[in-house]
Amino acid sequence: MRRGIPFSILGLLVICIVAPAWGDDAALGAAIDDLKSRSFRTKGAAATQIAELGGDSARRVLSALLDGQLFVQKSDGSVVIVHETGSSLMMVEAATASSLGPTEKSLLKKIIINNKMRGALRTAIARLSLRASDVEERRLAVKSLFSSLSPETVQSLRDALLVEHDRGVQDAIRIALSLADLDSPERERRLTAIGLLSGSMHREVRNRLVELIANDADGLPNEPDGELREAAVEAVEAIDEKRSLYSFVETAFFGLSMGFVLMLTATGLAITFGVMGVINMAHGELMMLGAYSTWVVQQAMPGQLELSLFVAIPVAFTVSALAGVAIERGVVRFLYGRPLETLLATFGVSLILQQTVRSVFSPLNRAVSTPDWMSGQLVVNDALAFTYNRLYIIIFSICVFLALVAILRLTTLGLQIRAVSQDRDMARAMGVRGGWIDATTFGLGAGVAGLAGVALSQLTNVGPNLGQSHIVDSFLVVVFGGVGNLWGTLVAGLSLGIANKFLEPFTGAVLAKIFVLVFIILFIQRRPRGLFPQRGRAAEV
Repeated sequence: MRRGIPFSILGLLVICIVAPAWGDDAALGAAIDDLKSRSFRTKGAAATQIAELGGDSARRVLSALLDGQLFVQKSDGSVVIVHETGSSLMMVEAATASSLGPTEKSLLKKIIINNKMRGALRTAIARLSLRASDVEERRLAVKSLFSSLSPETVQSLRDALLVEHDRGVQDAIRIALSLADLDSPERERRLTAIGLLSGSMHREVRNRLVELIANDADGLPNEPDGELREAAVEAVEAIDEKRSLYSFVETAFFGLSMGFVLMLTATGLAITFGVMGVINMAHGELMMLGAYSTWVVQQAMPGQLELSLFVAIPVAFTVSALAGVAIERGVVRFLYGRPLETLLATFGVSLILQQTVRSVFSPLNRAVSTPDWMSGQLVVNDALAFTYNRLYIIIFSICVFLALVAILRLTTLGLQIRAVSQDRDMARAMGVRGGWIDATTFGLGAGVAGLAGVALSQLTNVGPNLGQSHIVDSFLVVVFGGVGNLWGTLVAGLSLGIANKFLEPFTGAVLAKIFVLVFIILFIQRRPRGLFPQRGRAAEV
């Protein structure tokens, strides 16, 4: 009898621990069933009950309801969450997230909500997300509450601030509480809130302060001297000043990213033009081949998107380099010394490559997927963010540029290329094989064009006309920087990219390009050989 007592106590403890969980699961299941009702009032009450239960299950169900992913199976009336996976629909049980396999749309009935429920759901999901494990999710949840600060929400934020350890989330909560304090009847509390909000770049903060300024001073409680209004004006001015600075930085970043893309597309052209004096009108199509190589590699490696881009880099370089060598050996080498014929011949090659791509891949554009590590933004604050794909393209362009500089400065091949570019006859007299150097140089420039195609595939769709939209800009960069000078190509590309981006807000994209073109024409009148003119006897001919 005595031996049975400890086991009885243990059984009671287990029941006390597990019973609440069973109760919560039962309550969650009942509330989810109520979402099937035709009455929006009943659905709203069910959603409120689910939010009060809390937990990841509640947040998952409410998020699916808000996103239109909550359905009822016509066969048995069960509530499921449906996700679109490729061309098929996969469903999971709403309460437990257990997988139920594929389904068809005709077998489901969507749970409909109205606008009133959508607003309540956003607030409820944000309040539940305050307890999420992910820091960024908590920060975004706080910001989503800026425009819906009810007394219940403010209390939730105060409770969350007591247990929050991340400084960024703490700052976001303090801003939310300061927004709530703008409606406080206490004058000093409102002044303190305005002072704290003056450092925030969030759009909702500025809008609230502007509303405060728009009100008459007599309409503000406990405000006989207009001090609150003046403080709000100063806060808005401080915010606008900071936003202007961040806007300048963001425009400069986009200009730099565009400039590095221009530099990358023009580098290969600068090499071939500088060494052989060949105006290669097929350079854009070599970029196109690199972009299509990236797409083909992705199609050949399904499910390995993160790795496919790294595989595409050497593949694109090799494909474009081999195409460049074929063009040089098959066409260009017979036309040295005849620039007009070379221009026309390479233009014909570009048309052939375009038509070949249309025949093989169709005229339709192809979308190259972006890996997860290149997606999204690096958020500095609410007014400044840098996209990851452009950041990685800048890093990639710098690496390619430094590799080319190292090849040309530190290798025997680079020494021979520089010798041929400065004095072809003397280089041949010293034993340099001019034909081999020409083919290698053309292949190197074409390979770099292929790498540019890899970068462009992450910024735009891949199509047969990809090269045509960049060939003119490439020539402008080469001429402006100085024929055959890599550093000139770098400076020219960055200069033109930044100039374009700063002109576009005032003139539009087309006029910005026209102004840049006019500037280059005028510049070439004064300095025909560009910013960094080529040196050597060949430059004096």
